This record gives sequence, C-alpha cells and structure tokens, in this order.
Amino acid sequence: MQAFVIAAPASGSGKTTVTLALLAALRRRGLKVAPFKVGPDFIDPGHHAAASGRVSRNLDAWMCGAAGVQRSFALGCAGAEVAVIEGVMGLFDGADGGSEAGSTAAVAKLLNAPVILVIDAKGQARSVAALIKGFSEFDPALMVAGIILNRVASPRHAELLRAAHASVPGLPPLLGVLPREPQVALPERYLGLVTAEVAPENVVFYERLAEWFEAGVDVDGLLKGSSLPPFQGEGRGGDGFDAVFLVNAQDQAHPHPNLPLEGEGTKTIVTPPGGMELDKVRIAVARDEAFSFCYPENLELLEAAGAEIEFFSPLRNHHLPAGISGLYLPGGYPELYAPQLAANLPLLQAIRTAASAGMPIYAECGGLIYLSGGVDGAASDHLQPFVALFPAWARMLPQRKALGYRQVTFRFDTILGPAGTVARGHEFHYSEVVIAAEVPRSYALSRADGQVLEDEGYVLNNVLASYVHLHFASHPALAASLVESCRRWNGP
Repeated sequence: MQAFVIAAPASGSGKTTVTLALLAALRRRGLKVAPFKVGPDFIDPGHHAAASGRVSRNLDAWMCGAAGVQRSFALGCAGAEVAVIEGVMGLFDGADGGSEAGSTAAVAKLLNAPVILVIDAKGQARSVAALIKGFSEFDPALMVAGIILNRVASPRHAELLRAAHASVPGLPPLLGVLPREPQVALPERYLGLVTAEVAPENVVFYERLAEWFEAGVDVDGLLKGSSLPPFQGEGRGGDGFDAVFLVNAQDQAHPHPNLPLEGEGTKTIVTPPGGMELDKVRIAVARDEAFSFCYPENLELLEAAGAEIEFFSPLRNHHLPAGISGLYLPGGYPELYAPQLAANLPLLQAIRTAASAGMPIYAECGGLIYLSGGVDGAASDHLQPFVALFPAWARMLPQRKALGYRQVTFRFDTILGPAGTVARGHEFHYSEVVIAAEVPRSYALSRADGQVLEDEGYVLNNVLASYVHLHFASHPALAASLVESCRRWNGP
C-alpha cells in the first residue's frame, strides 16, 4: 500500500490543516484512506475521522512500544489503500531533548514510511532552502520524500520560494505551495483545536479543504513517492497482546455518534486469547460532546476480554443503559457543558446509586471532574454540581496545570489490576481537583524521564478515577481486569 507521514519543523506549521485537506482530497478521489496520529492526542484523530470516514488511531511508541505501534498501524490499515500519518510537534521532537523517543521521526523509521515536510513559509524566502537541507539531512535513516510550503503570502512569494528550492541541488522535491487561506483554518481553544463533535464537519468545509490542497499540491506526485515496503510488524509479542484482535476491513470503533463512517453497521470482530468463549458483560461508555477522549484500542481490548460496549450521553440520556455491569467515563470537556450536565439530575443520581451498589466505575480526566462535587470557573460564574462521589471539587485555571507522559504503578489492587501493575498514559488539563486527603490513592505516578510525581488514582469502593488517560495497549491486562471486575459484580 501507499503511506506517508505529514511532519513539520515545529508545532503550528499547519500539519493538521494539511493532513485534513489531504485526507479530504484522497477520499474525493475514491481512495480508502487510513488516518493516524503520532503521539497521545485525542482531538486531531477526531478531525481525521470526520475528513476520511475512518477511525484514526494513535501511534505512540512511548506508551505502547514499537510492537504496539506496528500492531495499531496494521489494524488501522485493514482494507485501506493509502495511510496518512500526522506527526506531532516538530519532526524530531519527542519525550526528551536528547533522543528521538516519542518523536514523529522515530515512528516514521519504525514503519519505513516516507516523510512529507510541511513548512510554514511565512516571512521566508531563500532561508527555506537551508531549513529543508537541514531537516532532510539531519538523520540519514529517515526518508524525507517531499516538501509542501504552507501559508505562502502571494504569487511573488511563491516564485521566490521555488527559486530558493531550485538553487540547492539534492533537496527533496517540492510538491507544491499552499496559499494563506483563513477560510480553511479550524477554530481553537485552550487544549488546541475544538473537537470534531463541534467543529464545522460538513461536506462544504471538506470540499473547500480538498480544493485548496489540490490547487497547490501535486497529489499524483505525492502518491507516486509514497509506496510503503511490505509490512514487517511482528503481530505477536511477549506483552500479553497475543491473539487479541481480528478486525474486519470496514473499520473499527465509532469516533463519535453523530458521524457516519464508511461501513457503518459492521462490528469489530474480536476473539479472546485461546479462543475461549466468555460470558459477555455490558459496560456503559460515555460518549458525546462532553466526553469523547478515548483510545480505540481501549474499547477493542475491552470487547476482546468479553465486554459488550453500550454508548450513552451524559448530556442527553437521563438513565444509565439497562443491564450494565460497569461504567467507563472517558475524558473530554465537561467544564464546557457544566450547566447541562449539572441539570441532568436523574443521571447524576443513577451514577451515585450504581457506585453505592458496588458497580465498577473507571473515570479519566473529564470523567474524574464529573465524579467530583462540581466544577468552578467553567461555563458559568459559580460552582456547577456534578455526581459528588468523591469529597472533591474541580476548578478551572488560567494556565495549563499538567502536560506530559505518565507511568503509573498500582500501589494496591484496583478494578484495573493487582498491586504492582505498571501502565502508561498521558495527562493534559487546565483544571485541578481539590480532594480530601483521606481518599486512597492507588497510583504511584512518574513522568517519562522518571521524575516521581504526587500519588494519584483516587479510589472509593469499586470506583477508580484519575487525571491520567491510560492507554490499555500499554498493558493489555488492564482491560481484562476491568471486565473481570464487572463480571464478579452481581448487581444491586
């Protein structure tokens, strides 16, 4: 198949806009395109899904290891003709300043995928040639297959840039220039772009993106230089991930309920290890504009372990789905919908009742806020009361509170696994939760560089809540433990 990585020298160069425009252009040509995102981000993959009609998967070697990246890539490519991988930050930026760990370059080399470098050409002329030369030669093991110059100010600016590129022999080919166009920009807010659930995800918008891209870039030339060598992923490994997935060619978990995907109505086909037949347990998963941050593999691993996923909306549904044995509250933007969430009193009470009865409940980031007493400084000027399972409340801050990879080690047994379990994830939020000291903390937490952080992972009966978005593929037994915890619970 064909595949390439959309990368840039730095954040803010227009990678996401170019990726979305390319996805839309390829889809308009009738190609089945598999989108991916390097790193832990949730927001960009949602937009990828809207543009391509297929689920976008994260490729993150720090959280899931090299074999995990290869597996996710193979799963996402099922039935596709082209793979488009959006990078993260600058091409060589990763978990630390001294290595390529967690970088776009590392993932590109792992998959043998060529790189298309998107350069913000604003304020540059001949200097752009020096930039291209440096990035294309920095790592001889990396193939920079082409250049796209973005935010070009005028036809005269484009002439200068083309001349600069032509003046230096041996540079990767210039695939095209994209003019500065405010109408193709996506709106942003404090965590980056707005989510796909509320962005302008209509046909006209993506047609405009595709036309803008095709007018400035040689799409056929891009495709000719993007052939991927035969996939050499191991498929199996010594991390407990064996025999988990068998995925059909139509695609996988739905990114959000309002977006029709190609192959809608098909199901992910999963088999438990060893082919054992397990009793299904129904787990309710929150999914709407307020709760949309969930890695596809988390849900697929739950299904593989015997879960039947039932989506519901805390914004619209007044009751939990019938017959469930567990509850998963992913992250998102509950603070932006605080009045609506607080007004849904029947659902708040239903969650309290379920927790009191011992139902396993797992919550991440926005889910943690939702289980607190409420959030202050959000969509209104006063505290909006939420579920109040924990003696805690959340408040929004003017500056970012936390950002980075996290490794967690379970200090004692939880619904996700026994003491000593080690898993990896990511943390990114502008809020903080003020919580009573007596609430048990099950996570020994550390950063990617090993620096120890304050214990986290709040526990109350069978409820586990944390700011950390765990990637279940970092330790696949997490999903099996959660399903087994739900299976052991007999109900109220």
